[in-house]
Amino acid sequence: MASKSKQVMKKAILTENPVLRQILGICSALAVTNLMMNSLIMGLALTFVTGLSSFFISAARKYTPKHIRMIVQTMIIAVLVIVVDVLLRAFYPTMSKALGPYVGLIITNCIIMGRAEAFAMNNPPVLAFLDGVASGIGYTLVLLAIAFVRELLGFGSLFGFPVLGASWTNWTLMIMPPGAFFMLGILIWITNNKKEGGQA
Repeated sequence: MASKSKQVMKKAILTENPVLRQILGICSALAVTNLMMNSLIMGLALTFVTGLSSFFISAARKYTPKHIRMIVQTMIIAVLVIVVDVLLRAFYPTMSKALGPYVGLIITNCIIMGRAEAFAMNNPPVLAFLDGVASGIGYTLVLLAIAFVRELLGFGSLFGFPVLGASWTNWTLMIMPPGAFFMLGILIWITNNKKEGGQA
């Protein structure tokens, strides 16, 4: 069980990273990565929803008729997204405003439904939970990697703290949507290039 858990975690975070390998969840990855704090909170929110939704969907899979499974999955995901949204509004209203509609749009994130259909529906709850959490961690790491470069070059700061000093000239391109596309494309290229190099 322990070895299988490690394999599931490694596969979801590295070898089948949902953003870099499967090109899923890129809308939010492009939208919130101008700041590292936004990326971290978004990543944690998605990890919470993906982990728990996979757990509950797996636990209910034997009792869910096939013709309504998508409805049940969507309902479970929607409830968890509402919980995240309410918690953010109550305890972190500034971040809730900063992320805007993207928290609510977690329900449409392809990573969550993809893990539900590909893994949770065919595996026990604990493994499904680990797979969901690992997929969320993989997603979060990509967001933070993109945000690191965008915030550093675009604002001269990291997590809101000045790093490059007053003499630094901010790269406006980095805090605009094209900067996100640029960084994501580079990350995907580097990842695929390493994979092909390893196979060769």
